[in-house]
Amino acid sequence: MAIDLDPAGYDGFLTPMIGNLTELTSLSISRNNFRGPIPETIANLQRLTRLSLSQNLFSGRIPRGIIDLKHLEILDLSQNHLSSKIPADITALRSLVQLILSNNALSGKIPDLSGLWQLNTLDLSSNNLDGNVPILPINLRKLSLSHNVLSGHISPVSALQRLTALDLSDNRLSGLVRQEVLTLPLVVRINISNNQFTEMEAIPYPREDLQLRVLDAHANRLRGRLPISLVNIANLSSIDLSHNQFSGRIPSEYGAKLGISWKSLFLEDNFLIGNLPPQFVDGTVAVRANLAHNCLRCPPNIRFCRGGQRANSDCAGQQNHST
Repeated sequence: MAIDLDPAGYDGFLTPMIGNLTELTSLSISRNNFRGPIPETIANLQRLTRLSLSQNLFSGRIPRGIIDLKHLEILDLSQNHLSSKIPADITALRSLVQLILSNNALSGKIPDLSGLWQLNTLDLSSNNLDGNVPILPINLRKLSLSHNVLSGHISPVSALQRLTALDLSDNRLSGLVRQEVLTLPLVVRINISNNQFTEMEAIPYPREDLQLRVLDAHANRLRGRLPISLVNIANLSSIDLSHNQFSGRIPSEYGAKLGISWKSLFLEDNFLIGNLPPQFVDGTVAVRANLAHNCLRCPPNIRFCRGGQRANSDCAGQQNHST
């Protein structure tokens, strides 16, 4: 009924005769060195609830017959060399709870997965997937689409009210980061770094109910003033807005949060100007921060500014604009 191999470096091919073991409910051979294609006869294992072939050397396409495994709850094919498209009719697997296809060479668009209403974990990271972010299953708790070539806006994410972890980093996503994404009620970590976002929508009033603790938006094209409304997220403790195009002064509201609820703040490589809020100068504040490569007037020996500031020629336009 179950095959669960230890990670002892077993190698070779997965024989097509595996399809004769029709009573199997679990097949787990992860963290070994199996190679070659995944046999199509896997479709004969109609009782399977768990199929985990991760961290092997399997290549070729995802067998189309996988969509016939109607009782499958966990499908993990991550960290292989699979290079096909994700089957469009994978949405037929209505019992799926976890779908993990990360670290392959899968290409094409992400199919409409909204019919997988029991799915709580979706990890398609580190592939070659393109196109827009599709409509997603509303019960997702963990979503990772990082390290692909996805583009367009991320509005579909705002419907995921049960989400606790969101990673969309290292894509080509753009436009506005809507407040509906930043204020998802259960999300603890949001990583939207290394994209092409240009604006972060304000959160209009204090939100004590939000669970967000970590916001990573570094290496985008965010511009304008630093978003003061981040102070409205009560549980936020780690913020990375570095390597963007922010300008103007560091808000005094940021200083009030520093070292109290904000334990990590990275603002380096922007075009920030002026003096630091007094809390940034207080050497007793216990916080990890970096303000280097801006246009700030940093007092000598302020550890947050180590690495220096931008050249005067880079900052002249920002100073004039502020004036």
